[in-house]
Amino acid sequence: MLQDILTLATSGAGGNAAALSQMGVDHLAQEMLGNPGKYVVQLTVAATLLLMSLFSFYWIAINFIKNMNLRRRGDTVTQTFWETPNAQDAIRFMEEQPKSEPFSKIALDAAQAAAHHQRHEGSRLVESLNRSEFVDRALRQAVTRESMNLESGLTVLATVGSTAPFVGLLGTVWGIYGALIRIGATGQASIDAVAGPVGEALIMTAVGLFVAIPAVLAYNFFVRRNRITNNKFDTFAHDLHDFFATGSRVGENGGKR
Repeated sequence: MLQDILTLATSGAGGNAAALSQMGVDHLAQEMLGNPGKYVVQLTVAATLLLMSLFSFYWIAINFIKNMNLRRRGDTVTQTFWETPNAQDAIRFMEEQPKSEPFSKIALDAAQAAAHHQRHEGSRLVESLNRSEFVDRALRQAVTRESMNLESGLTVLATVGSTAPFVGLLGTVWGIYGALIRIGATGQASIDAVAGPVGEALIMTAVGLFVAIPAVLAYNFFVRRNRITNNKFDTFAHDLHDFFATGSRVGENGGKR
């Protein structure tokens, strides 16, 4: 009798150990790669999540570098522009900035619009649009363009953050479905026969969450940073309009510069 109890306990422990060994990521990867025809849906889901993760981290890195450069150079560029006493020197300083620097591009568009309007004095262009309106239109277009450039990659991050959990859930549902079919075919419904396949299937949901969470956090962070940058664009554009339309900048105290 005692021997039978020990035998059952040993077999139960061995079954539990076998079930636990089938619930790891390594075991799931070996199963999928060893029998791709059987795990075609899981492989497709895993490949999709891998691509989502790669695209997500690529745009996270790109936007992080972009925001760091804006934070490091933006205030310096605008401050130097206003502190340069000669307008031509200030414009020349803007031309020396990298092509990816947005504040200099906005200032150059305003300067080009003011110069273009001045060259065509007496023409129909000047009659239809005065200097203020012409510069204002150029500034609006420049701010819109640079604001759109800030949003590059955010659609990818939003898509990954909202769909990756469901992609992982698809792999989980399909894995559980296949596990139930195998359990029904073999007639084995013990814990060691159920826990392994179901545990493997749940890994897909966990992977989907690991892919989605960084994308969601990064998206929220960059949206907030872009909102701050867009406010700086608008402030700079208003000051540029005053400068190129009237020849002087309206200061915070209401005076002229």
